[in-house]
Amino acid sequence: MAEIVRCQWCGTDPLYRQYHDVEWGVPCRDDTKLFEFLILEGAQAGLSWITILRRRDNYRRAFAQFNVEQVAKFTADDVSRLMIDSGIIRNRLKIESAISNARLVKDIQREFGSFSDYIWSYVDHVPIVNQWSDKNDIPATTLISDRISRDMKKRGFRFFGSTICYAYMQAMGMVNDHQKDCFNCPAGS
Repeated sequence: MAEIVRCQWCGTDPLYRQYHDVEWGVPCRDDTKLFEFLILEGAQAGLSWITILRRRDNYRRAFAQFNVEQVAKFTADDVSRLMIDSGIIRNRLKIESAISNARLVKDIQREFGSFSDYIWSYVDHVPIVNQWSDKNDIPATTLISDRISRDMKKRGFRFFGSTICYAYMQAMGMVNDHQKDCFNCPAGS
């Protein structure tokens, strides 16, 4: 039986492969999951993605299952609680940004009806499908990630620069960057 061909970046780690096979590049329009990845991508800044994936269940527990309403109400006591939680990345700036970003997500939901409607409007609600041959061809940023990041920073979001934004777009399926030979690459694109 032939080995399944995957994108080069996911290697052989079972957790990475599961994430690659089931989630990465799959269009997501659910505000809770979009918020989850906003927190996770921010936590990942300066670290490897596998480090965050291995702590994902701890983040779910620590951040109220990524319920944006609850996280937006977190207080200084919650920050103190999270700073001693060894299951997550204990970086005060990242923790505080997750809470303030939750409040900003709520603002966007009020303005646009949902965070999904806001974020997906940047790609006209249709995923961008690329055809990369090699992982080294995949860009770290694009003009669209620059625009989204710039707007979100203007709104007050933190830990959401253009590189994090592009990784977020890939994770949420706004961009499908599965390599040409990957079994997850859309056929006929």
